[in-house]
Amino acid sequence: MATGTDVEQEKRAAAEAAALLVEDGQRVGLGTGSTVAYLLPALAERKLDIRGVATSVKTQEVGTGLGLTVEPFEALDRLDIAIDGADQIAPDNWLIKGGGAAHTREKIVAAAADRFVLVASSDKLVDALAPPVPLELLAFGLPATLRALVPTELRDVPPSPDGGLIADYLGPVEDPGALAAWLAATPGVIEHGLFPPQLVTDVIVGRGDEVLRPLP
Repeated sequence: MATGTDVEQEKRAAAEAAALLVEDGQRVGLGTGSTVAYLLPALAERKLDIRGVATSVKTQEVGTGLGLTVEPFEALDRLDIAIDGADQIAPDNWLIKGGGAAHTREKIVAAAADRFVLVASSDKLVDALAPPVPLELLAFGLPATLRALVPTELRDVPPSPDGGLIADYLGPVEDPGALAAWLAATPGVIEHGLFPPQLVTDVIVGRGDEVLRPLP
């Protein structure tokens, strides 16, 4: 079993490999999380002329501090490439994201990119997706929304930058597509953390001393 040090090395290797995919002049979606924490300095070291869009306040602050150009997404309508991590990656490339509560912005950025690159350590690869599935919910009518989404629990965290409340769906994830459709159709749900395989262009996984690209 990989140690904490091994996992961090795998994250770094995957993130640094993804940074090499970014080309000068591109518009780049910058994800959120512990693996992306290694991506940002790797990009900064390349000193490219890129326009970045951050999926969280933390990513924006770190990226700007490293000298990256990070703009509001209102200034752009599409991206050339987006790079982000995941909490779980199933063999069919369904994902669960949102452990850091940024899944709404992460999904918008991923969908707007011509190329969505997933970076992860090997511990994020799972045989099947399992709860929790992060949710962002409207505050209006919250008790009714939670009743419709049983079993769901609110997180004791601040609202998202867009004002949504963060919660986790704790039921089974037997059919990700059906669950994603049900969650999306439930009034009061702003966004859920199930990402379909159709969004994913590339997967870069650090495993031991290797960097793997399991997608053909």
